[in-house]
Amino acid sequence: MARKALIEKARRPKKFKVREYNRCPICGRSRGYYRKFNMCRICLRKYALEGLIPGVIKSSW
Repeated sequence: MARKALIEKARRPKKFKVREYNRCPICGRSRGYYRKFNMCRICLRKYALEGLIPGVIKSSW
């Protein structure tokens, strides 16, 4: 779990555009972030398995 200070730091406007980085809005994780879904890989998997993301299903073969 990300520290609250780091989450707040990421939300503040940066002095330079290149210093901005994405964080998962659900858990605050900065790594493994999917721009298409606006969340990290862990939250993406959790929500997809619960069926909360339309069009995303668990693959099976």
